[in-house]
Amino acid sequence: MTSLYAQPFDISATGFYFDSYAAYQDGAAKAVNSYGQPVEEFEIQFIDGEGIDCQLFAVLRVHQGEIADFFDAVAEWSREDKIKVIIAVGEAGHRFDIGRNHPDKLDVDLYDYESMSELAAHFVDEGLFGEIPAALQNYIDIDAIAYDLAMDYGQVTVDGTNYIYRCG
Repeated sequence: MTSLYAQPFDISATGFYFDSYAAYQDGAAKAVNSYGQPVEEFEIQFIDGEGIDCQLFAVLRVHQGEIADFFDAVAEWSREDKIKVIIAVGEAGHRFDIGRNHPDKLDVDLYDYESMSELAAHFVDEGLFGEIPAALQNYIDIDAIAYDLAMDYGQVTVDGTNYIYRCG
């Protein structure tokens, strides 16, 4: 379960923990400063939850206007959707509005390999370079192909797993 904290910008007020948008609305409605005035602005902090959700929260820079959308994304998006957003926004610098955009619209090629050499070997095995006769397969320079792939692909670790990606 994802747990967030609403830290008031007003230093005389006390924040609150919440794990749903309804709990946030309830806490925000009750929040007052030491003078009894309502608190209107909060900094939202990630407290506990899945590592991938923490990374998603960080790259999206979730603020109080996006809390409902963030909780929806955590509940509804697949792991691959979350990874695509983390890579596109955090690594490639794409803009992403969690309330308006969906990860399906991102052009991210994602491969679960530890190295460019593994990706190069995969591409050769899949026939990306055409049919290679058996007599020539030992002469394929996988490291050279991996070097060339590194010009178009990047590597990143998301939630403890290494990925190779290319963003369009």
